[in-house]
Amino acid sequence: MSDAAQPTIAEVRAAAEAVKAAIDRHLEAVSSHSAADDPAVSTAYEQLATAAIAYDQLLYEVYDEVTPFEVPGDEGPGGYHGPEQPEAISVLIRRDYHVVDPKRLRAQAERLDDSLTPGGGSDGGGVNAAIGVLFGEFEPDEIAARSEEFGLEEADSTLWVAAAEPSEPGEWLPEPFEHADPQLLICRFDVSEVYDDEDPDD
Repeated sequence: MSDAAQPTIAEVRAAAEAVKAAIDRHLEAVSSHSAADDPAVSTAYEQLATAAIAYDQLLYEVYDEVTPFEVPGDEGPGGYHGPEQPEAISVLIRRDYHVVDPKRLRAQAERLDDSLTPGGGSDGGGVNAAIGVLFGEFEPDEIAARSEEFGLEEADSTLWVAAAEPSEPGEWLPEPFEHADPQLLICRFDVSEVYDDEDPDD
């Protein structure tokens, strides 16, 4: 983009005012809606999302800064198509790890399961058995916080929060991620070295 095409400070200010006006319209629609699927709420929501995206883009181009707001589904085809007030949500988490110290991983598991020690009555199973013991004993958040202690190194991770229908206990367990719909995505948070390695001047 040439210097002549760069947005101006006045355009950033106008975009900020548009966001404020869109927030007012959205609040008015939400506070006065007559039904759960009131089209006025959906329209105000879309207008607010559009205004927020425009402001975020201009802010970045002029000041190299971004807003802390996450616009649901703005990168997916068609955007968010879920309910304004979902009855339930699904939290989908993927965390990747590198096994950097198999001996440490094995030692931590042996403290919890004597059958993994030499002569303990198990054929071992190596790292796979140790991983099964650790992830069976500790919550995923605790493993993430203590990954180095367990001989693991954190890699990329992502967390999706999506609108969902209430489900019966055990209903989705056989295929937990098959029905993840990008159009029901409320927000997502990614952690990756890709972002850490980016040049802030790019």
